[in-house]
Amino acid sequence: MKVLLINGSPHDKGCVYTALSEVASALHREDIETEIFHIGKKPVRGCIACGRCQQGLGQCIFGDDPVNDIIAKAKDADGFVVGSPVYFAGPNGALCAILDRAFYAGGANFACKPAAAVVSCRRGGASASFDRLNKYFTIKEMPVVSSQYWNSVHGFTPEDVKQDLEGLQIMRTLAHNMAWMLRALAEEPRPAVREQKIMTNFIR
Repeated sequence: MKVLLINGSPHDKGCVYTALSEVASALHREDIETEIFHIGKKPVRGCIACGRCQQGLGQCIFGDDPVNDIIAKAKDADGFVVGSPVYFAGPNGALCAILDRAFYAGGANFACKPAAAVVSCRRGGASASFDRLNKYFTIKEMPVVSSQYWNSVHGFTPEDVKQDLEGLQIMRTLAHNMAWMLRALAEEPRPAVREQKIMTNFIR
């Protein structure tokens, strides 16, 4: 089993990485393979609603940023942890642009797989950012993995985060709960009941 951890910070070894590394270390102790994927610092396009991804492509028409790499890696992943810094009480805008396109163009690779959000803030805005990221999971029927508290760490530097002992424990508990859920699903992998999808448009 493998968990893909997405580092949605522009800093590859910053506070978000510190939190995700704590999750990854605990998953390794549970014999779960991990990969931390950094979205980088290059410019990222928002979705332009061209619809090309829905015409059999299975990926985004733009191939010059991390979106299609994430879609490809998601196919072989059994679970996900998405981490973001908090900017103005919300996740990193580049990360949200990536997730908008990845979940729309390659949503089948994420559907029904366990997922969790992790956020890092200096002081406030963690809950709003955490809620925003969870929206991606719930629209793709992904079981949301919880911990002993909301999944956040606090600090302005990685060294600060390492002093947030409660936050680090939350990351480890999250990892153990992810491992438990992955094993439970592996033992009973029956697909959920599906109805034909209904879309209601109010303007005719």
